[in-house]
Amino acid sequence: MDRQVLERAEEHFARLLQEQLERIERMKEDEGWVDYEKVKPIVIGVCWGDGIGPYICQQAQRVLEFLLRPELASGKVVFKIIEGLTIENRAKHNKAIPDDVLAQLKQCHVILKGPTTTPRRGDPWPNIESANVAMRRALDLFANVRPVKVPQQGIDWMFFRENTEGAYVLGSSGINVTDDLAIDFTVTTSQGSERIIRLAFDYAKRNGINKVTVVTKANVIKTSDGKFLDVARQVAKDYPEVEWDDWYIDIMTAKLVDPKRRTQFRVMVLPNLYGDILTDEAAELQGGVGTAGSANIGKRYAMFEAIHGSAPRMVEEGRADYADPSSVIRAAAMMLNHIGFADRGKRLEMALEICGAFEKKLVVTGRPSGAKGAEFADYLMETLQDPELEKRWQSYQ
Repeated sequence: MDRQVLERAEEHFARLLQEQLERIERMKEDEGWVDYEKVKPIVIGVCWGDGIGPYICQQAQRVLEFLLRPELASGKVVFKIIEGLTIENRAKHNKAIPDDVLAQLKQCHVILKGPTTTPRRGDPWPNIESANVAMRRALDLFANVRPVKVPQQGIDWMFFRENTEGAYVLGSSGINVTDDLAIDFTVTTSQGSERIIRLAFDYAKRNGINKVTVVTKANVIKTSDGKFLDVARQVAKDYPEVEWDDWYIDIMTAKLVDPKRRTQFRVMVLPNLYGDILTDEAAELQGGVGTAGSANIGKRYAMFEAIHGSAPRMVEEGRADYADPSSVIRAAAMMLNHIGFADRGKRLEMALEICGAFEKKLVVTGRPSGAKGAEFADYLMETLQDPELEKRWQSYQ
């Protein structure tokens, strides 16, 4: 083989190693968690994204403004609209997140984010990195937290997906060594694994849940997945009151659709790629990815988003007003919980279940045959005003 080819690959790998070693040192500098009770104002960034993002985010913002009226009036909470994360603007700057947009994001404490387009090979856009991946790395949003609930089927799951490592962190940093050989990389660190696994065990302990399941493919991916599982064994020793087990990702995908076994799972923690796949499968049982929200948590920042894509075809066909805002509104409920308004977050979750799963007085289909997103948001806010909301919700349980 041409020596220059090997040298080029060695230099590329050495640069990636140096970047990751520096990242480990930054993780060792623990800054502690933000105390939102002491923050005034709490700055909520609303980052529209592209495609249907602006349409659904505007509805989520309306609902949040409705629930946070006292805090908005007192100045405890302010909203900051952040534009510029469209695929057109990112392509113009040839960056996953343009510098001015990232600077605005860093002025916020929490961010409500619409879906963004990630170019694929053959698309008319430059091969820029996923804005989600870039944001998670830039803001160190190490935990992707996704709840899935289907009460009728006994499903009550909470997924903790590692967000800054695995196969995605270097997803655009692979190398075509030759025309015949392409190499990608996956990254697992002790520090990155411990903080996501500990967060999952903490959640289980705080909520009285006696079960954490660690998902890997450590029998085959022995080094990186093996490290993740080894760290889990060590962390579990600090939580003797929490039972834990481990499953391989392939059989886990099967067990989530097994009615006899799936109700036995409660809290699951897993590396990045596996978490992305498994949570999409889980969301389908809840009604599809359009119904699911997710939180991306770090110690300094947090970002909340829908888990579906930007649906550019809906915009092209003039159907964007009919896009379902449920997913990003569900993410807004998670945001309320995170910044200290758990009571209102819970009410919003109950209203979403009443309106979207039980009563269904309005159904959003994504087409003119159904309700518009704004109409669904109106339905939600009307439901939220019901003083008997909790009793109404309990009647469906």
